Amino acid sequence: MQEFGTYLLLGFEHISDIKGFDHILFILTLCCIYSITDWKNVLILITGFTLGHTITLALSALKIILINSYLIEILIPLTILVTSISNLFFSPTKTQNNIHYIFALFFGCIHGMGFSNYFNAIAMSDNILLELASFNIGLEIGQICIVILFFLLYSILQNIFKIIQQEWKLFFSGAGAASAIILIIERL
Repeated sequence: MQEFGTYLLLGFEHISDIKGFDHILFILTLCCIYSITDWKNVLILITGFTLGHTITLALSALKIILINSYLIEILIPLTILVTSISNLFFSPTKTQNNIHYIFALFFGCIHGMGFSNYFNAIAMSDNILLELASFNIGLEIGQICIVILFFLLYSILQNIFKIIQQEWKLFFSGAGAASAIILIIERL
């Protein structure tokens, strides 16, 4: 069980590390169209992202797929850009939630490929499935903590400054798009 705890902590630390801000930015951009009352949809969204992430991380760790890390480093900010732009056209309705869930799952696969080199470098035992599971559970817990802090901040700002959802969505989508463009240019 010590191995489980070690990889759980590694997953949590990896997502909460500010060096991985592109992953955090994607999560925040994905969630900014929702309000705190949509917490169930947000939880499904985040879990879908983790599922996609887990699939490609497992395929990579088991050496089933090989990943061109340069391509992935370009695709990750592209996922942020696409999500930011789509936020301008989508609001959380039942039909559009399905599109966002598909985005989360598919883009989770891309982000999982980005973590694969890191994970392959730290994987140490013959029990790769336990390491994968605990690492991804740690990521999920970290993502949920980030989203809780995000919505807590939104709630505080909404109460103090009377920020409306549309402004919040536009601010984070614009910040996400601008950051993504800078990251793409830097990585080219």
